[in-house]
Amino acid sequence: QVQLVESGGGLVQAGGSLRLSCAASVYDFSDYPMAWFRQAPGKEREVVSAISRNGASTYYTDSVKGRFIISRENAKDTVYLQMNRVQPAATAVSFCAAGRHYSDLTPDARSYTSWGQGTPVTVSS
Repeated sequence: QVQLVESGGGLVQAGGSLRLSCAASVYDFSDYPMAWFRQAPGKEREVVSAISRNGASTYYTDSVKGRFIISRENAKDTVYLQMNRVQPAATAVSFCAAGRHYSDLTPDARSYTSWGQGTPVTVSS
């Protein structure tokens, strides 16, 4: 089990930027694919972005392509989500998740076995 703690959420104006961080407590962080999900009020949890174990491959849901950037620093056991030109539709609780040990990148939430508590992101129009 990977312990995950998100930070960086808050209130941002539409068109602004926000950087989320997720710190992991695990011995071999680089062996886990990571992802960011979000859940808006009254909606299902959805994948935003995912990154492979070495950071070479990434996935973005269509609505954030070209605006959000996922990255990781394995030496710091941390994954980030840089959110640029955010839109009010991005108002949600954002969750960090770790996939199965040595598994490949995937946008499928069922493949992620460890989850953080979430950090709220509110975008004002």
